[in-house]
Amino acid sequence: MTPMNHVVDQVTRRIVERSRPTREAYLARLRDAASTRPARTELPCSNLAHGFAACSGPDRLAVRGATKPGVAIVSAYNDMLSAHQPYADYPGLIKDAVREAGGVAQFAGGVPAMCDGITQGRTGMELSLFSREVIAMATGVALSHEMFDGALLLGVCDKIVPGLLIGALSFGHLPALLVPAGPMPSGLPNGEKSRIRQLFAAGEASRDDLLAAESASYHSPGTCTFYGTANSNQLVVEVMGLHLPGASFVPPGTPLRTALTEHAARRVVEIGPSTDDYTPLGEVLDERAIVNGVVALLATGGSTNHTLHLVAIAAAAGIELTWDDFAELSAEVPLLARVYPNGSADINHFAAAGGVPTLVGSLLDAGLLHPDVRTAAGPGLDRYREQPFLEDGALVWRPAPRRSLDPDVLRDVDEPFAPEGGLRVLDGNLGRSVIKVSAVAAEHRSVTAPARVFTDQHEFTAAFRAGELDRDVVVVIRGQGPRANGMPELHGLTPSLGVLMDKGHQVALVTDGRMSGASGKIPAAIQLTPESAADGPLARIADGDVVRLDADRGTLEVLVPDAELAARTPDLGAAGPQFGTGRELFGVFRDAVGRADQGASVFTAPQSSTADVTA
Repeated sequence: MTPMNHVVDQVTRRIVERSRPTREAYLARLRDAASTRPARTELPCSNLAHGFAACSGPDRLAVRGATKPGVAIVSAYNDMLSAHQPYADYPGLIKDAVREAGGVAQFAGGVPAMCDGITQGRTGMELSLFSREVIAMATGVALSHEMFDGALLLGVCDKIVPGLLIGALSFGHLPALLVPAGPMPSGLPNGEKSRIRQLFAAGEASRDDLLAAESASYHSPGTCTFYGTANSNQLVVEVMGLHLPGASFVPPGTPLRTALTEHAARRVVEIGPSTDDYTPLGEVLDERAIVNGVVALLATGGSTNHTLHLVAIAAAAGIELTWDDFAELSAEVPLLARVYPNGSADINHFAAAGGVPTLVGSLLDAGLLHPDVRTAAGPGLDRYREQPFLEDGALVWRPAPRRSLDPDVLRDVDEPFAPEGGLRVLDGNLGRSVIKVSAVAAEHRSVTAPARVFTDQHEFTAAFRAGELDRDVVVVIRGQGPRANGMPELHGLTPSLGVLMDKGHQVALVTDGRMSGASGKIPAAIQLTPESAADGPLARIADGDVVRLDADRGTLEVLVPDAELAARTPDLGAAGPQFGTGRELFGVFRDAVGRADQGASVFTAPQSSTADVTA
């Protein structure tokens, strides 16, 4: 058996130790909630009658009889978003499969699913991060009826999977599987898409040209094929043991996808509370599983959004994960994948090269993943070295290729794309931020240049189009943190910043907003905390201040004396409530949200808010 990597082992031990009080309290709540009898047997007759009033046929008898386990279906289905449209047919498939396995499934609740691709650059994006909390609460509502002994969580994209997990962890005594939908077929090559975006930003391509390119990229049901947060979600939760092995990137509408969905439905019954294989979600998602998820994210150059989401998910399980843990693991974990925006390949190319099972095998063989974990598929992570196939119509798993079938996309630990992961933490007199460097060329990882300060991404666009930024520049966009306006993604800035870089200028971005998995080739210090709206140092930067970003040294600083910086009047952004596009409905979230390095979560806000105010 391969010994555990020393750094991975030490980081895990520190997480276990610092989390001991909260983790033990969480597990005690799980034990108190667990029961070997179907949950609904505790309900009074009137309550139970409400629970099966809409059922018919054998399902009605099963629920009324209170002898068969109940399975909740919680789904993010809608038919506007390509990633979630395939879920339309899942409830029927799941109900049939659960029935065959000796249980009864009910559609317990739907959760919202919004698309950052649609809201990018629009005011609706200011609801995006907070939709994670809404999804978590909606999941809690769906499971609160005490009718269920397990759950199947149907979701794919950015905030949806973290929200489903956070909500389900409040019911962590129940077994739960995440059920993916799969990616759309490959469309326009990513390099061509990026080229046309930059031409449009430079005024050298028309809106019709841009729309044609975008619609050739995002063109059918299924998840977008670039390696942003949606596909990072899928990879990370599979390595954490919450999918069936090899399930993440099987295309929608295929017999294999259907077989995996049906097997997930049967599996949640097989690991229910009354079985010998009882596998509660809250015990699957332990400190080792969280570290495995971080390692997989780093090894593939995944989305920076997970420096928020994994911290918040861990906290929901009583585990304290920090950005320092990310940074220490990133220095040890090699970069094994090149998937757009970190390369030209898309997620389908990654899957064809061996995908998650080959990646897991490589990381296990190098001692970089904890093998002795509990998973939805059974004990141990070795099952996740296997790929699913249909054999005479039956679902089977076979060993995945031990080495990549395409070394331009996926590599082994002994020949990585880079010796360390693609994520770093920056510290300095501006606070703390994260930077994704897996797509940033070595010569662009250190930038020293005058700042140009904006409080709105549209102000930046206007200045760019007016030619005001045609020079070395550190673009500062403040007032974009969770407290200010919900921490929108700003990756619509990337094409314009790319134009400036291609002209030979030193260019960097500094912001308290997000950039997600689409950070790309521009060095971007993001999620800066304390944010400017909480009187962080970013609120005191002025045009012309020299800012130095050095990803190699892990520093971010403004070259202004501390006393001078402290004496300036801060720009805390616009005061008062925000209205339009539903933003007024989320004022309570902006008032309560915690720091970015603590997951930008409403649920961990009490200590976080104090930290922000006093920072």
